[in-house]
Amino acid sequence: MNALPLRHAALAIAVVAVWGTNFVVIKVALGVLPPLLLAALRFALAWLPAALFIRPPAVPWRNLAIYGLLIGVGQFGLLYFAMTRFISPGLASLVVQTQVFFTIGLAMFAARGTRTERPTRLQTIALVLATAGIGVIAINTGGMTTPLGLVLILGAALSWAGGNFVARLTPRADMLAYVVWSSVFAVPVLAAASLAFEGPQAIVQGLRAADAATWAAVAWQSVGNALFGFAAWGWLLARYPAATIVPMALLVPVFGMTSSALWLGEPMPPWKLTAAALVMGGLALNVLGPRLLRR
Repeated sequence: MNALPLRHAALAIAVVAVWGTNFVVIKVALGVLPPLLLAALRFALAWLPAALFIRPPAVPWRNLAIYGLLIGVGQFGLLYFAMTRFISPGLASLVVQTQVFFTIGLAMFAARGTRTERPTRLQTIALVLATAGIGVIAINTGGMTTPLGLVLILGAALSWAGGNFVARLTPRADMLAYVVWSSVFAVPVLAAASLAFEGPQAIVQGLRAADAATWAAVAWQSVGNALFGFAAWGWLLARYPAATIVPMALLVPVFGMTSSALWLGEPMPPWKLTAAALVMGGLALNVLGPRLLRR
């Protein structure tokens, strides 16, 4: 049965709402903490105290290390740095979803020489739409969105796709345990990078200035975004077909852009809405297109 009961549909929407609004929460935390320090704290709290109650997954430690570095340093390190002043939260929530196409590209590269190497016609059209949306953003950079910010978020999306590829090497692994125990590999690298590039003075000043709202923002990312999000999403995927659950993720940039406009006053000019329509149209076609064709 593919239809979601109301309570499970509400759970899926809660997850994507947490993931989408998290971009606004990140911006709040970045008002006090340096980006690499924030990333180190996020993954430290995602590891402890959860590691005291969750056993390591039955996967090679090398996989956990690679995943932790890609997601911790690559995805969130670049994302946090970009969001300091190089790209707005709403656009960051949209552009980072291009990880879907990077994930497909990596899978095709790994399968080169086989029948699955070439993209389908639908995937090609979807990629063209999303690329056009990124192009609209690129020609409208300025103010809170810069060319560097766009490149950094695309790098974060590529790192996320790399993490997805590594996780798929062990598809039966407990994803919550995977997230918890891979975090331990991200923490020391992020902490060392913060010390080297942000400096002891910025670290001390950030920690001293951190108030209850700042720590709540860090906890939201660690407990809400990472632990609750992945645990609930994995629970739903274990009980329903991926075709029923995965399309819900299309709502992440909707929550991201809406919350940024409402809470942070991020402007939504026509070009930004056009870019969002193109990128999300490409994502929707990639996710829903094959299902509609089968029907």
